[in-house]
Amino acid sequence: MYLITFHSQFDSNVFKRKMKEYGDVRQKPVPRSLSSACGTCCVFTPSDPWFNMESVFTKSFEKVYRIREDGSYDLLCAKD
Repeated sequence: MYLITFHSQFDSNVFKRKMKEYGDVRQKPVPRSLSSACGTCCVFTPSDPWFNMESVFTKSFEKVYRIREDGSYDLLCAKD
């Protein structure tokens, strides 16, 4: 499972629409442990276990995290 943050609500909505064909996508508030600012993120679970997450890096996003089983996060990629 992955958590993706965005610079805007619009980018989050576009990501959700585009990624539905590749797996389960849910929008939710950004966890406080990642940001104190208000914002929306997407939690993405690819339907294909071999899905190439690097293809997501071409989309408009702020940061991509892998969600660990214990609920913590590993930062995979960040755009400035």
